[in-house]
Amino acid sequence: MGTGTPRTYDDFDPDRRPSTAEALVPMLVVVVSLGVGSGLLGLAPHGPLLWSVTLVGLFARYRLGYGWSEVYDAAEGGLRMGLQAILILFVIYGLIATWTSAGTIPGLMYYGLGLLSPGVFLPVTAVLAAVVAFAIGSSWTTVGTLGVAFIGIGNGLGVPAPMTAGAIVSGAYAGDKQSPLSDTTNLAAAVTNTGLYDHIRAMRTGTAVAFGLSVVGYAALGLWAVTGSGGDTAAITGPLASTYALGPLVFLPLAVTFGLALRGYPALPSLVAGVFAGVGTTMLTQGASFTRAWEVFLNGTNPATGSETVNTLLTTGGISGSAWTIAVVVAALALGGLLEGTGVLATLASRLADVVWSGGSLVVGTGVAALATNAFSAQQYMSIVVPGVSLRGLYDDYGLDSRDLSRAVEAAGTPTGPLFPWHAGAVFMASALGFSSSWAFVPYYFFGPLSVFTLFAMAGTGHATTPSTVPGDPAADDD
Repeated sequence: MGTGTPRTYDDFDPDRRPSTAEALVPMLVVVVSLGVGSGLLGLAPHGPLLWSVTLVGLFARYRLGYGWSEVYDAAEGGLRMGLQAILILFVIYGLIATWTSAGTIPGLMYYGLGLLSPGVFLPVTAVLAAVVAFAIGSSWTTVGTLGVAFIGIGNGLGVPAPMTAGAIVSGAYAGDKQSPLSDTTNLAAAVTNTGLYDHIRAMRTGTAVAFGLSVVGYAALGLWAVTGSGGDTAAITGPLASTYALGPLVFLPLAVTFGLALRGYPALPSLVAGVFAGVGTTMLTQGASFTRAWEVFLNGTNPATGSETVNTLLTTGGISGSAWTIAVVVAALALGGLLEGTGVLATLASRLADVVWSGGSLVVGTGVAALATNAFSAQQYMSIVVPGVSLRGLYDDYGLDSRDLSRAVEAAGTPTGPLFPWHAGAVFMASALGFSSSWAFVPYYFFGPLSVFTLFAMAGTGHATTPSTVPGDPAADDD
């Protein structure tokens, strides 16, 4: 236990491997804890997640027979797999603060308000977020940088913030999902033994349909649901121009961060470089001292622009403000590690073999497994790896190409995290965009559910099953 790499059903000792009934007990514990704590009592997710971690740990110790050190190792394995997400959260809170003090985010808001109108704002936002996420391979970076600015622009145009957030997150995940630079895209290809570009091509149709429908939905919202006229833009642009120096140099942090990402640098070093660029730009353009610029990185911004609206939009917490979010993510990752390290997730994934009857039903079952793993492990990496590794043999048995598996785990795994408020991605997206929970914008997050529904529709019509080209594989027994 605790290696940080999920294991398959056969990797667990049969004497300690949970039965199907035993594997369902921890799942029920999580559902009840989160349902009662967050849903019924309205608590923040920290307490219900701690209840879940405690009860699942006790179940592993006294029912499944794991020693305390093994239980700790399992929780630690989940944290190791999610360590990159924790570090990105830590850095990106400081980045948002330094980009605000540097004038980067205020500048994007200022010029964006002059270029966009309420009617076209939502579809344009979704498309621009998708283009940026595709170019840099990171949905989180896109939301934490350009997404923050788009929230401000939408506010000035009279567009409800939940609608703006839904469009931002939809575009960010759609672009990330198709990017050869994305970590989840590369992971899905690797764990299913699929070529990277074969995997990307296999996702192309489903992504295009789901995102195309999303953009249509945002265009409809812009026409019929957005009532803002853009007449309040001066109330935001005026205070921005009088408070910040908004010349071309304020966009230097943007150029540095996205430039490094475009050259293939991973998200974390690109974001760290963006922090240094933000601090330097704060000193260069806004006249802050070295000490003051780094204090912003730690403690965030609290501007005095003369406009309460603008002050609210540009108030940030710095890395000190990340504690609430990181605490949720740590608890959720520990819970996911317990469920994986004790064989609960592997057992349930293996039970799929007993209920599928065709290639199409296998793809649907894979999607359901990825979705459930995402919900219970609270991280998208686990939702790709667990079903991806566990079900490879079953795809061989049905004579299906590995592209069908890679497409299924990513279509139902990568973009569905924001649907679960305790998920690492949901917690980050909500916090970065100024919401207490992702449930605030989920009604307008079209791409995640549409990605899953499109996968299921393709499976039902035979468009998600491809006979394997590997010599000796049996013919696909589809519908």
